[in-house]
Amino acid sequence: MTLEQLRIFVAVAEREHVTQAARALSLTQSATSAAIAALEARYATKLFNRVGRGIVLTEAGRLFLVEARAVLARASVAESMLADLAGMKRGSLALAASQTVGNYWLPQIIHRYQSLYPGIKVSLEIGNTETVATHVHEGVADIGFVEGEVDNPALAIRPVAEDDLVLVVGPQHPWTRSKPNPIRDFKSQKWVFRERGSGTRSIFEAALKSLGIDLRDMDIVLELPSNEAVRTAVEAGAGVAVISRLVVANSLRAGTLAVVDITLPKRKFFALRHRERNLVQAERAFYDVVAK
Repeated sequence: MTLEQLRIFVAVAEREHVTQAARALSLTQSATSAAIAALEARYATKLFNRVGRGIVLTEAGRLFLVEARAVLARASVAESMLADLAGMKRGSLALAASQTVGNYWLPQIIHRYQSLYPGIKVSLEIGNTETVATHVHEGVADIGFVEGEVDNPALAIRPVAEDDLVLVVGPQHPWTRSKPNPIRDFKSQKWVFRERGSGTRSIFEAALKSLGIDLRDMDIVLELPSNEAVRTAVEAGAGVAVISRLVVANSLRAGTLAVVDITLPKRKFFALRHRERNLVQAERAFYDVVAK
């Protein structure tokens, strides 16, 4: 049974006339009759009786008409939904992001996107880079945004923005007056780090390794699960830290933190998606907004 057969049946049933139904559907009379005959033969049920020169519904035909109309109504709703999805009038988009991206870079992107497509419901979950990659891999999130590279062959990865890492200290720290020598001076300081799995930590660890500094020689006094916790700890005098400039922008303006004059690697923000999933219209539009 096809939707076309149902449409033909309903048209004939409502008019009780094959020729009029065929004309309304822009079909030939033979094609219309063949569709009704195919339904009756397939289910061995008589849907119409001939009365003189006309036709009337059988009891089975009257009952079937109710169901056929219901099916066509649902099909119409489904068609409208697909049209809305294609036109970005409705739908949903699940995002996951690591903390720096999710808290400081992505919100303005989401705001611009929803201004353009108010019918698309956007959800955002924030975790560390490893968690985001897992969510995208498992299909929990449509797109992930992270600040560290991810080694997962199932994921397609593309750079979408850049970010500055800075070494921050309290405003009275000696390093604000005298530039430190990393190899000599880093080991003598107390450090506040993000937790393992954080993109910020991974990039800083790679930078230390390139300088020949063993992480085991660093005095890490705190390992904290959020950027805000790291920033607050440094402001309280717990130690020094490497963190995104986005995270400490307000603190730098307020004078509660200072940036040390030392070169650190820039890092990229990356978008992640599963290679085997089709890129739907809502996702494609989000990438477009990110690129602007």
